Amino acid sequence: MGTAGGRARTVPPVLLALRRFPNPRLTGIGAGLFAALTMFVLACLDRLLFDSSEIVYGLLFLPVSALTALWVRPADLVTAPISVPIAFAVGVFPISGGSGGFGGQTMALVTALAVHAGWLYGGTLVAGLIASVRKVSHMRARQRHLLAQGRTGGAQAKGRAPARVPRKVAGAGAAAGRAERPRAGG
Repeated sequence: MGTAGGRARTVPPVLLALRRFPNPRLTGIGAGLFAALTMFVLACLDRLLFDSSEIVYGLLFLPVSALTALWVRPADLVTAPISVPIAFAVGVFPISGGSGGFGGQTMALVTALAVHAGWLYGGTLVAGLIASVRKVSHMRARQRHLLAQGRTGGAQAKGRAPARVPRKVAGAGAAAGRAERPRAGG
């Protein structure tokens, strides 16, 4: 019987809809490229459709940050909060509105980054929180898996690190708990 208490469990429609979404696993570089290219394209669309609206760009940055943190593979979770601010800077270039050569463009970019710092911090915070929650969840799942296989000792199951037994190194036989052999000639 796969039901608890004789009743069948129903899955909420929201969860069913979320399961249909794509679930790619991007490398750290892939997640950074995804975020940077997406923000650049969204900034270009923002410039064409909304006349370089900072609010539209900031609101679009938040879901891109979340998707970047959700789609990066578990081994590269640390890259999500790092690549998201870089993507923000890449995307803000088309809407910065600078003119007058390289110096004017650079000053407009720096000014836009300073003015949009709230959105930048917010998106980085979103990516950092999602990556942290995913990392903790991954670590707990791994611990449960190891406990189910019986690979952990009693010390680790209680939350303590297991005592390490040092391996025998040249001249360290006594430290490993073994009696040293008598030396020849002395």
